[in-house]
Amino acid sequence: MIEVPFVVFPADVDESTRGAESPRDYLERVTTAKLEAVRDRDPGASSGVLVADTVVIAPDGSILGKPVHSDDVRSMLIRLAGATHDVRTRFLLGDPGVGGRVLHAETVTTRVTFRPITDEEARVYAASGEGKDKAGGYAVQGRAATFVERIEGSYTNVVGLPLCQVVVAMRALGWLSPG
Repeated sequence: MIEVPFVVFPADVDESTRGAESPRDYLERVTTAKLEAVRDRDPGASSGVLVADTVVIAPDGSILGKPVHSDDVRSMLIRLAGATHDVRTRFLLGDPGVGGRVLHAETVTTRVTFRPITDEEARVYAASGEGKDKAGGYAVQGRAATFVERIEGSYTNVVGLPLCQVVVAMRALGWLSPG
């Protein structure tokens, strides 16, 4: 969308939560691990590195990770139904070399309110497979948009990367020119 040339380097890191780990601590740990994993793959001296991770925080404050199977998706949707939850994405911009500096770190929070969802709606959505491997068990850019009553904050954050904030940070670092 922002027409920036990029190369994807998958970062194989442990994204499971650790005990009573807070969303903040989780995001800091996982994004730092992703940055180190990408740097270890040597992304090139002339490039910068962008890594990010997104969590959905249930109304009770717990982290909803990526569901393993459709029953997990259904269960997550029922937990979010008729309530407001937070979606937080932390992104880091850094030097590419091993041991390089983190040049920018930011966490963006968006509040999402779901309308009430019936068990049948949650089951049908889960069976579609769309929410599998998505934080919180849903893809707001797909069929789950019908569950969203209100969004306060960045829509692209809920999709997975807060583009406005990323572009502002990249411009501040001189990685992107205005316009």
